[in-house]
Amino acid sequence: MEHIKRYHRHVRQGRHGPIVIEGPIPPERLRGYHLHSALDAFRRPKEQHAALIEISELPEGRIIAAVDGDTVVGYVTFHYPDELERWSEGGMDDLIELGAIEVADDYRGQGLSKALLATAFEDRQLDNAIVYTTEYYWHWDLENSGLSVWQYREMMENLMKTVGMVWFATDDPEICAHPANCLMVRVGPEVPLSSAEKFDKVRFRQRFMY
Repeated sequence: MEHIKRYHRHVRQGRHGPIVIEGPIPPERLRGYHLHSALDAFRRPKEQHAALIEISELPEGRIIAAVDGDTVVGYVTFHYPDELERWSEGGMDDLIELGAIEVADDYRGQGLSKALLATAFEDRQLDNAIVYTTEYYWHWDLENSGLSVWQYREMMENLMKTVGMVWFATDDPEICAHPANCLMVRVGPEVPLSSAEKFDKVRFRQRFMY
């Protein structure tokens, strides 16, 4: 499979000045930035910065970021599924995980998440892939957002729908562990039927549910 990476850069006005939405960012450019101190949902910012650089170096990996000056204030990651997760079981080279999306607290409410996703899918560069994301309520920032589990779920689902991702059923135990968890998927228009069928088999281990 060809991993198409077409760099795009957009400037939008934020509350405190211009913010650049760009990507996929090459590793050499990403090394010149640093992460906002509030981007700590997954690991400490310095460690997360190193992880983002590693992802950007992967053939399939891509980082889209919102940048204020030389500070990354938001990002979204794309990469192959972790080898320990069920989603890697099909050995599919056209199945890409939208792994994380995070925006620093002070920069929320400005539409950055939506802009990051729009840039990621811009120019049809992911049309030859099945892109999925697993949404787990225990990853959500319920405390700072002030939203209930169901309000946050609705917000995330609506966000993913802006780039054509829709809810897909699965019997994955982690997703089934709570009714607010969900699997969101976009099957690109250039994805062959054989890949879509293989993904269906990965989604369901219990065939009677399929």
